[in-house]
Amino acid sequence: MSSWLGGLGSGLGQSLGQVGGSLASLTGQISNFTKDMLMEGTEEVEAELPNARRKEVEAIHTILRSENERLKKLCTDLEEKHEASELQIKQQSMSYRNQLQQKEVEISHLKARQIALQDQLLKLQSAAQSVISGAGGVPATTASPSFGYGLSHHASAFHDDDMDFGDIISSQREINRLSNEVSRLESEVGHWRHIAQTSKAQGSDSSDQSEICKLQNIIKELKQNRSQEIDNHQHEMSVLQNAHQQKLTEITRRHREELSDYEERIEELEDLLQEGGSGIAVTDHSKIHEMQKTIQVLQAEKVESTKKIEELEDKIKSINKKLSSAENDRGVLKKDQERLSVENRQLLEECESLKLECSKLQPYAAKQSDTVTEKERILPHSSSVEEEVFRLQQALSDAENEIKRLSNLNQEELQISLSKLNNEYEVIKSTAARDMDLDSELCDLRRNLEAKEQELNQSITEKEILIAELEELDKQNQEATKHMILIKDQLSKQENEGDNVISKLKKDLNDEKKRVHQLENDKMNITKELDVQKEKLIQSELVVSDLHLTKQKLEDKVADLVDQLNKLHTKNLNIQKENFELQESIKQKEEELSRVRDELITQSLLNRDSNSNFKDDLLKEREAEVRNLRQNLSEIEQLNENLKKVAFDLKMENEKLNLACENVRHQLEESIADNNQISQEKNAIVEALKIEKEQLDAELCRAEKRLLEETNKYEQTMEELSNARNLSISDLQLDHEHLIKLNQEKDFEIAELKKNIKQMDADHKETKKMLSSSLEEQKQLTQLVNENEIFIEKLKERSSELQEELDKYTQALRKNDILRQTIEEKDRSLGSMKEENNHLKEELERLREQQSRAAPVAEPKTLDSITELESEVNQLNILKDNLKEEIKHHQKIIEDQNQSKIQLLQSLQEQKKEMDEFRYQHEQMNATHTQLFLEKDEEIKSLQKTIEQIKTQLHEERQDVQTENSVIFQETKVQGLNIENGSEKHDLSKAETERLVKGIKERELEIKLLNEKNISLTKQIDQLSRDEVGKLTQIIQQKDLEIQALHARISTASYPQDVVYLQQQLQAYAMEREQVLAVLSEKTRENSHLKTEYHKMMDIVAAKEAALNKLQDENKKLSTRFESSGQDMFRETIQNLSRIIREKDIEIDALSQKCQTLLTVLQTSNTENEVGGVNSNQFEELLQERDKLKQQVKKMEEWKQQVMTTVQNMQHESAQLQEELHQLQAQVLVDSDNNCKLQVNYTGLIQSYEQNETKLKNFGQELAQVQHSIGQLCNTKDLLLGKLDIISPQLSSGSSLTSQSAESLRTIKSDVLSESSKQEIEELRKSLQEKDATIRTLQENNHRLSDSIAASSELERKEHEQTDSEIKQLKEKQDILQMSLKEKDLLIKAKSDQLLSLNENFTNKVNENELLRQAVTNLKERTLILEMDICKLKGENEKIIETSREKETEYQALQETNMKFSMMLREKEFECHSLKEKALAFEHLLKEKEQGKTGELNQLLNAVKSMQEKTVIFQQERDQVMLALKQKQMENTAVQNEVQHLRDKELRLNQELERLRNHLLESEDSYTREVLAAEDREAKLRKKVTVLEEKLVSSSNAMENASHQASLQVESLQEQLNVASKQRDETALQLSMSQEQVKQYALSLSNLQMVLEHFQQEEKAMYSAELEKHKQLVAEWKKKAENLEGKLVSLQERLDEANAALDSASRLTEQLDLKEEQVEELKKQNELRQEMLDDVQKKLMNLVNSTEGKVDKVLMRNLFTGHFHTPKNQRHEVLRLMGSILGIKKEEMEQLLNEDQGGVTKWMTGWLGGGSKSVPNTPLRPNQQSLLNSSFSELFVKFLETESHPSIPPPKLSVHDMKPLDSPGRRKLDTSVPGSFKDTTESRSGRRTDVNPFLAPRSAAVPLINPAGLGPGGPGHLLLKPISDVLPTFTPLPVLPDNSAGVVLKDLLKQ
Repeated sequence: MSSWLGGLGSGLGQSLGQVGGSLASLTGQISNFTKDMLMEGTEEVEAELPNARRKEVEAIHTILRSENERLKKLCTDLEEKHEASELQIKQQSMSYRNQLQQKEVEISHLKARQIALQDQLLKLQSAAQSVISGAGGVPATTASPSFGYGLSHHASAFHDDDMDFGDIISSQREINRLSNEVSRLESEVGHWRHIAQTSKAQGSDSSDQSEICKLQNIIKELKQNRSQEIDNHQHEMSVLQNAHQQKLTEITRRHREELSDYEERIEELEDLLQEGGSGIAVTDHSKIHEMQKTIQVLQAEKVESTKKIEELEDKIKSINKKLSSAENDRGVLKKDQERLSVENRQLLEECESLKLECSKLQPYAAKQSDTVTEKERILPHSSSVEEEVFRLQQALSDAENEIKRLSNLNQEELQISLSKLNNEYEVIKSTAARDMDLDSELCDLRRNLEAKEQELNQSITEKEILIAELEELDKQNQEATKHMILIKDQLSKQENEGDNVISKLKKDLNDEKKRVHQLENDKMNITKELDVQKEKLIQSELVVSDLHLTKQKLEDKVADLVDQLNKLHTKNLNIQKENFELQESIKQKEEELSRVRDELITQSLLNRDSNSNFKDDLLKEREAEVRNLRQNLSEIEQLNENLKKVAFDLKMENEKLNLACENVRHQLEESIADNNQISQEKNAIVEALKIEKEQLDAELCRAEKRLLEETNKYEQTMEELSNARNLSISDLQLDHEHLIKLNQEKDFEIAELKKNIKQMDADHKETKKMLSSSLEEQKQLTQLVNENEIFIEKLKERSSELQEELDKYTQALRKNDILRQTIEEKDRSLGSMKEENNHLKEELERLREQQSRAAPVAEPKTLDSITELESEVNQLNILKDNLKEEIKHHQKIIEDQNQSKIQLLQSLQEQKKEMDEFRYQHEQMNATHTQLFLEKDEEIKSLQKTIEQIKTQLHEERQDVQTENSVIFQETKVQGLNIENGSEKHDLSKAETERLVKGIKERELEIKLLNEKNISLTKQIDQLSRDEVGKLTQIIQQKDLEIQALHARISTASYPQDVVYLQQQLQAYAMEREQVLAVLSEKTRENSHLKTEYHKMMDIVAAKEAALNKLQDENKKLSTRFESSGQDMFRETIQNLSRIIREKDIEIDALSQKCQTLLTVLQTSNTENEVGGVNSNQFEELLQERDKLKQQVKKMEEWKQQVMTTVQNMQHESAQLQEELHQLQAQVLVDSDNNCKLQVNYTGLIQSYEQNETKLKNFGQELAQVQHSIGQLCNTKDLLLGKLDIISPQLSSGSSLTSQSAESLRTIKSDVLSESSKQEIEELRKSLQEKDATIRTLQENNHRLSDSIAASSELERKEHEQTDSEIKQLKEKQDILQMSLKEKDLLIKAKSDQLLSLNENFTNKVNENELLRQAVTNLKERTLILEMDICKLKGENEKIIETSREKETEYQALQETNMKFSMMLREKEFECHSLKEKALAFEHLLKEKEQGKTGELNQLLNAVKSMQEKTVIFQQERDQVMLALKQKQMENTAVQNEVQHLRDKELRLNQELERLRNHLLESEDSYTREVLAAEDREAKLRKKVTVLEEKLVSSSNAMENASHQASLQVESLQEQLNVASKQRDETALQLSMSQEQVKQYALSLSNLQMVLEHFQQEEKAMYSAELEKHKQLVAEWKKKAENLEGKLVSLQERLDEANAALDSASRLTEQLDLKEEQVEELKKQNELRQEMLDDVQKKLMNLVNSTEGKVDKVLMRNLFTGHFHTPKNQRHEVLRLMGSILGIKKEEMEQLLNEDQGGVTKWMTGWLGGGSKSVPNTPLRPNQQSLLNSSFSELFVKFLETESHPSIPPPKLSVHDMKPLDSPGRRKLDTSVPGSFKDTTESRSGRRTDVNPFLAPRSAAVPLINPAGLGPGGPGHLLLKPISDVLPTFTPLPVLPDNSAGVVLKDLLKQ
């Protein structure tokens, strides 16, 4: 997935990059286009534009250029970054490639080695064996690696194939989906088949072919779609197959190529081998000899090579072990590859199966393309797998490197350990040599002892004691050697720890170096960022310069405007002059007018009559002229007002422009300030980083120093150890003895420590036991709680069961109530029955009375009624008895239920009581539990505290107990809380049963929670011992058994048994509760006991802590004492030693005196005779003295121990002193580093100060320049003002032209007027006739003149307007210039004020700088002093180091003297011991002396003498030792004085250093603050100066430009004003147009870019949205299609059902119509049949009435004729038959027959004579003769048969045989009816076969004759039935259908 995403990302990146490139190119083109357009526009306008516009365009151009340059810089920066990143990537890739190449080279080397080894092996084998076998063996060996290579390569190639695991998954999903679709399609096919079958089955009857046609059309369409989809799918499959085949062909081609390569290699190798074999075969004998020699040499080499091979094999084994893990990983990967290949094969098989399935089913081919795309997406997985393989290989290589490194380290460690072992072995050897020396000494001692044994037999006991002591010494020796070994082990451990520490320090060094590198990288990054910021600053400066340019341009514009104002002012002046001139001319005209008036008046006086009209005309003309003039004046005034308004507007615009300029200035200042702030921040960051770097460097230096110190320490320790090893044998012996003593002391200390440890262990074990017991108690408590909860749950279950029983009993009570109601109803019914019974009894009595009264005729009726009433009474009595029995039974049930209710209430009350008790107990338990838990929590907290304290003392045991405790306690707390929450109050009333149910539900939830907690507890219990678990399991099993028994009893036993069992259980639970309470009381006792024990433990721990604190305080005191009074310790030790020696001397003197006294006593005892009393006293004294001596010896031993302890303390203190010295050295080094840093900082400060001074000087110079420039500006201002005054009077020549034109017009007018008047006078004088013509001409002239005057006035107006506008403009310009001059004056004043303030600030700064200089000089002096102090301190430190070394040597000498003193002490002890022995000997001698032995006294005296000599020698030695001791004391005191002096010096130096540091820090802080403030001020001043300079420069430039332009342009303004105004308008229009175009272009550009971005975004969004929409649409369409298919299926089913319903409905309607018609026809037939029946019945009745007592004529005729036809023998039978028909009795017939037969015949013939006429005499046929021959009875039977069979027997249909329409039974019935019936029915009903039998006619429904097989009585006509009453002898009998007609007739005949 990662590789796939990576591929996607790269593709997107490329596409986006292309898009960005295209966008960049597009924007570039557009910008070029805009530039070209602008250039063209500027080229066109350049000819016409003035300088100002051109400058604006140039400014825009420069801005665009600056932007272009900035963008270019950005591009270059980005390109540089890109190149740098590419270089980094290249370097990384190169490093990775190099690593890969190295690994490959290593692999190739290993392979080459392996191949070389194999070749060697093969050569050796070939040398040993024959040539052929060698030739055969080589290719196999060579083939194997090549084959392996081929396999791997093939696997990789196959792996590179497109088939991947993701493909397998996707194809499997596709297969599953297709199989699902197949199954769905099959189900749909089955459904449609079923529908088709059903439709076919129904379609046999119904003719709905339209639906079938529709379905067929749909099927055709589906088939067409399917065929199309199949074609498409086959096409896609063919494409996929082609692609797959191409892939397979490529793979097979590669594989074949590789196989061919391998085969070629194998063949080459075989050829080489064969050539070698042939060469060997061809060689000569000489070659063979040489070969043999070479074989021998090779065998020798083989032996060597085998050794080498073995070594290499060992190495290979180790390498194999290392590589085994990697090979395992590879094996796993290979397995994965194999699995993938197998899955690929499976995929191929599945693809083939898919092809088959697709050939079968291809309706969803479109989805296959999606799967193909998904496969193509999933392909990059294979590359990710390869990357993982590569990573694993890299990890393997790293592991190999680490293994090599570890093996090297292990070898080094082994070498070190071997060297240590060798040293230890040498030490042990030396100890063994010492033991040998000791053994030789022991042998000498034994010899001496033997000699003494010869002398003294009593010393055997002493010898035994000595042997024992020697054994002890041996043991001590052994222990000492063991101790030595232990010490060496410890030393080795310490060395290892030191190595570890060194390695850690090295790691720390490396880490710090890495940090330094990181910081350097950060620094580089920051420098880069600084560069970027600098570039930004440069850009901002460029922007500022652009702004300056724009400002200059604006100022140029202002100057232009000022020039224009000046011009307008001049024009205004000219216009004013012209106005004055015009006014003067108007006055002149008015004067002329007055003159003309006067003349006219005179003329009028002359020509009043003639010229009256003319005067009127002239007056009118003058008035019109005056009006025109007034109008002109008003218009001029309006124009003046307009001009004033325009001037005001211009002023406003000017003010706005000034405001805009000020805003721009403010923005400039703000941007400069921001830039300065940014630069300051950057500088601050850089300084902080520098400081951090320096700190890190310092830390690195410290770490390195620490390392060096530690390495020096370790070297010193190693040197000391080597010196200790290289000591001489005597020193070693002394050391050995000293070590023995030390060993003894150490043993004592170890024993004490062991005791302490044991005590601590015991305490710890006790605490553990306490904890475990508390844990067990808590567990037991939890178990108890769980049991209580189980008990509560059981109680709840019981309560639920009781509730269920209560419900049952309430139901039973309800049933009882219902039964009571029924009984009451029965009672009521009984009462009513009793009342009815009484009524009945009364009625019975009445009836009896009536019976007694009534007649005997009515008896049978009354008897019947009585019997009926009696039966009813009996029934009622039986009912009454039954009801009474029921009532009794119900009463019994009620009583039983009442009893059970009473029992239940009792049991409920008991249970209530028990529940209350349990609740009370439960609450008490909860309270106790909560208290216990609180106490336990407190105990646990205190125990945890104690455990933490113990942990601080004992670092071995960690958080094992605490976690378990906390977990268990938390859980117990939770359980306790749950129990507390669970303890709710219950009242078992009817209302609270529901609450109980709710509580039970809550309890079930709690039980679930508790089950979960139980699971967690079981997990914890599993951690406990198995015995406890077994016990718990047994208890649980018992509980389970009890629960099962309870369930069984509950399920099986009846209610009273349950009650009894519940009572038993309650008793058992009460017992259990008592047990639980007892257990709880025991636990509380145990808890109290534990509390007491805990308090004891706490006391013990507190005591131990107090002891520890005391010890620590004592140690501190001792350390302080040692630090303060080291000399006192030395003195005390020496004094103690001297004291001990003196005491020893005194003891020796005392012993010698005692010996002398003894000698004197003995001598006196020899002389004196009184021996016993004196000797006894002396003995007592001697014994007392011996005891005293023993005590003194003990004291001496104690002193010795004290001396040893003091010596050890001295050693420890010397080690501490050494450590302190080292620390002091380290501090000195640190101080020196700090001094170096301070010097560097100081030099930096001095440099910065010097730079500041130079800057201040520069500022002073700049200020002077500024003041000079201000003076120059004032001068220029004065000059400009003078020039402006000179310029104003020159503007008077402009109005001459206009005045001349006006005067010429006026002269023309006056001439015309004079000429006209003269002509008129002459004409008036000549004739009055020409008046009219002259008047007309005058009128025309007047009109012309008025027109000309109007035209001239209009021209004048226009000229006036132009001049007025020019005047207004000039005035406005003048005002603006005056305003600007005033502003400039104000600005100059403000600038002068600012300059004054700056001068003041500058003076302040100079003063501050002087102060800073003084401070710096002071700091310099201080630093020099500090440097001097540091040099002194360094010298003192060196001296201290030298003195410490001397002290060390002195200390070693003191140790040696101490050793000598210890030897002396031992000698003294030995002397004491020998003296004691001598004292004992003297005692023995005295005893012997008393017995009378005197010979041994001489020996004793000799011994005493020798002892005295020895004592003398010892005294001499003591004196020497004392002298040496005194010397040592002196030296020690000197050393101590020096040490104290050095310490004092160190303290002083440290104090001074700290003071200096603080002072330096303060001075640095103050200086940095002052420097920062000065820098801020400098920056502000610079800003102000730069602003002032810029303003001055701009103002000076503006003034110079203005003056120059004014001088140049004043001359050309008059000519260029009109042109300039026109050009201005045109250029303004063009500029506005061009600006609008530029804006439009810019807008269009931005819009285009926006649009492009929008397009891209929208396209992306559209694509994604459309994709999502399509996906959603596809999903929705799929869903819709599925829904529609489902709906189609359901709709089709509904359609089929509806069609079927419609068919049935149509059929039913048709049938109903048919049935209605049939009903109508049948009704008609019924009416007809009814009429027929009525007729037939009437006829029948008539027949019956008529045929009663009559005989059928035809019958009698036939009988009669039959009588004659029968033979004579049988005629009497015929007669009998006739008689039986006629009702004649047998007797009468026999009488008649017995009479003469002839009379009868005759009578018969006579009586029947006329009958022959009616019967025709037909001739007999031959077949009829048999009839004649047959008897009459047979003929009669035939006749009856013919009569019995009717021609049309009608069918009979019973109601039971009715079946619905079209039912099979109906058809069967039809078939069962014979054909004749069918024919008849068909003939009657026509077409209709479906006949309702209820609506059939009489003949059809009820046939007169039952047809054969239908009726039960066989054949018989219904019309013959009423004949049975008339003819009883000839009734038709009911015969079975099996009987034939003949049998029936025979029966008849028998009757």
